[in-house]
Amino acid sequence: MKLTSVLQKNLLRLSAVIAAILVLMFTAGSAEAGYSWSSTQYPVGNIFTAASAFFSPNTPPPGANISNCKLTSKHPYPVVMVNATFANENDNWVYLAPKLANAGYCVYTFNYGATFSQYITATGDIPTSAQELSNEVNTVLAQTGASKVDLVGHSQGGMMPNYYIKFLGGASKVATFIGLAPSNHGTTLDGLTNLGNALGLLVGANSLFNDLSLPALAQQEVNSPFETNLFASGDTVPGPKYVVIETKYDEVVTPYTNAFLRGATNILIQNQCPFDFVGHIGMAFDGVVAQDVLNQLKNSPSQNFQPSCWSTGPWF
Repeated sequence: MKLTSVLQKNLLRLSAVIAAILVLMFTAGSAEAGYSWSSTQYPVGNIFTAASAFFSPNTPPPGANISNCKLTSKHPYPVVMVNATFANENDNWVYLAPKLANAGYCVYTFNYGATFSQYITATGDIPTSAQELSNEVNTVLAQTGASKVDLVGHSQGGMMPNYYIKFLGGASKVATFIGLAPSNHGTTLDGLTNLGNALGLLVGANSLFNDLSLPALAQQEVNSPFETNLFASGDTVPGPKYVVIETKYDEVVTPYTNAFLRGATNILIQNQCPFDFVGHIGMAFDGVVAQDVLNQLKNSPSQNFQPSCWSTGPWF
C-alpha cells in the first residue's frame, strides 16, 4: 500500500510538471513584459499556426507589408525581416512580425532565393539572395521615405545580410541588424562536415546540393569558400549596429558559438533565462527572444525591459 501511495504521489507530481511545461509551450510569448501596444492589434501566431502559414508562402504574416503604415519619431526605421533556409516569409514570421507591428513598428517581409519551390525559399546562391535583399530594402525606403531600415533575420536570414552590408552598399542603409541564431561562421552539423571533409565525402555532397539548386546549403558550411570570403576582412563594418541573439541548444548552427560576431552585441538566451531550452527553429517563436529584439531595436537601454523567463518556448 505504501509503495502504491508513493507511486501515485510521484505520478501526480510528474503530471503537474508536464502540465506546466505544456502551458509554457502553448502560451509562449503571451506574458512578455514591457510591450507597448499600438491601437491596431494583429493576431500573433505560434509554431503550430506556422504549419498552416507554410501553404500561403506569398501572403505576408499579420502586421507586415501594410501599405499605409506610417513611421513615427519613436520608430523612425522600417523593419525588414529576412527568413531562414527552407522557410518563407509567412511561416517564419507569423509570430514575430505581428509582435513588432503591435509594438508600433512598420514591418516588411519578402521571399528570396526560391530556386525550386514557392513554399521553400532561401535555398539559392547567397550573393544572389543578397541582391534580392538590396532590392527589397530600396523598395521599402522609397515607399516609407525612411533614411535607413532595421534588419531582423533568422538563421541564413541572420547571416546573408552581412553580404549585402559589406559588398552591396548596405552599410549606409542599415541602422540595426539583428540575427537570430544566424549561421554567421557556418555550421559543422555536429561535426559531420569536418568528418566528411576528412573522408572526402562532401565533394560529392556539395555537387549534389548545387545540382538540386540548393547552393545555400553548401555555402553555409564551416570554411566554405563563401564563408571564408564573407569574413576575410573582419566580422563587422562601421555603420550598422550589429546584434546576435543565440541559444546554446542550437542544433543547426553547430557549434552555437559560430553564430557570434566580433564587434557585435552578442546575447546568449540562457544567460538571461537558464531554463529556456529553445532550439534553432524556436528562436522565431520565443517570447524571450521577442523582448530582446524589441530592446535592441529601441536603442534606448534606459527603456528596456528584462525578458520574462515565463515566456519561453517552443523548445526545439
